[in-house]
Amino acid sequence: MTTFDNYDAVIIGAGVIGAATALELSRNGYKTLSIDKNPEAGYGSTSNSCAIIRVHYSTEHDTAFAYEGYFYWKNWKEYLGNKKSAGLSEFRKTGCLIMKTEGNGNLEKVIANAESLSIPHEHWNPKKIKSRLSIYDLRKYGPPKRVDDENFGEPTGNQINGAVFFPTAGYINDPKLATQNIQDAAESWGASFLFNQNVIEIPVSNNCVEGVVLEDGTRIESSIVVNVAGPHSSVINKMVGADKDMNIQTRALKQEVAHIPAPEGFDFEKDGMVISDNDIGVYCRPETGNHVLAGSEDPECDLREWVDPDDYDRNFTEQASTQAMRMAQRMSGLKMPRRMRGAVDLYDVSDDWLPIYDCSSIEGFYMACGSSGNQFKNAPVAGKIMAKLVEYCESGNDHDHSPMQFQLSQIDYPLNTGNMSRLRKINPNSSFSVLG
Repeated sequence: MTTFDNYDAVIIGAGVIGAATALELSRNGYKTLSIDKNPEAGYGSTSNSCAIIRVHYSTEHDTAFAYEGYFYWKNWKEYLGNKKSAGLSEFRKTGCLIMKTEGNGNLEKVIANAESLSIPHEHWNPKKIKSRLSIYDLRKYGPPKRVDDENFGEPTGNQINGAVFFPTAGYINDPKLATQNIQDAAESWGASFLFNQNVIEIPVSNNCVEGVVLEDGTRIESSIVVNVAGPHSSVINKMVGADKDMNIQTRALKQEVAHIPAPEGFDFEKDGMVISDNDIGVYCRPETGNHVLAGSEDPECDLREWVDPDDYDRNFTEQASTQAMRMAQRMSGLKMPRRMRGAVDLYDVSDDWLPIYDCSSIEGFYMACGSSGNQFKNAPVAGKIMAKLVEYCESGNDHDHSPMQFQLSQIDYPLNTGNMSRLRKINPNSSFSVLG
């Protein structure tokens, strides 16, 4: 067995949150090595992320987390802090419109959180919605149905009575490039990245991690290992035995996103926005080439396909077509493609669809997992939290009994990271969907 080198910290996974963790640990003086089985940073599930930046959640804690993240995307060059100015990803700030429905409690929780944190938002009546989205049909169709339902496409009531618009929202045009931007910044601080390598063992002695072993037999020594393996996070947790005391577990969930040509005569790429529509169970955002990107908000009628992250069908199913047809209920003239296009990939989903950013029962082993498709927007803040958590625990603090308090610097809000613990109880205030 060959010993590769000795590092202060090894990060398993070079997706957007893994890269952000490497950046912040490196900034704090740690000699880091990021290992990924893919050929480059952001190549895995991150590359197929919808990369939506939004600031609304059902809990104040998660709303504050997301609002903090917005400022880093808004000031991307300043966050990265390196001298490279060419080839940066772009934050397209379109705003986000959320329909008020009975299913989401007419957004009472979302509005209360926004007001509590002084987040800019506007209440739009149907006339205002139609003035901005002339193609939008505001008739009610909910609750969401599958296309094989005999009542699919039949209105179920009058029209949607309004929505809330958040101007501080949008999307990142290239999530893989954004990840590689972070990698470049991390490398400027001395971080190392190793690709096309698979971790097959995490040695433990006296309940302390000793590093990792790669598939080719290479042993890399480190007293700190951080699991940011995305849909493979549960595999890594089991590998080291860190899953045994977890109240909240994670699983890989197959997800499909449809790319649909926008209605003729309406430039959705230029004049559209991020839309969350509980009435039809679909969210969407503009996509390059005047397309509409449509994903499921995981209503009860949609089947959830839990899979082995190393062995699953990457073909489209009727789920993508269902999302496209639901979107067509809302957008007059939406063109159904003859052949479905878009993305098929995985979410890393926790039991309550909220993330785990935590230490573990194994000393030196940390986890950033359960990102459930809604944590891309939080990556810069998650990286800072993980770096601070490592420092907190390695200094002798008992995070399980005295959770680290993390001060959000952009919005002056103290974040109790105990809410992100693997030991927490399932949060009943979660949407139990991609909405978090």
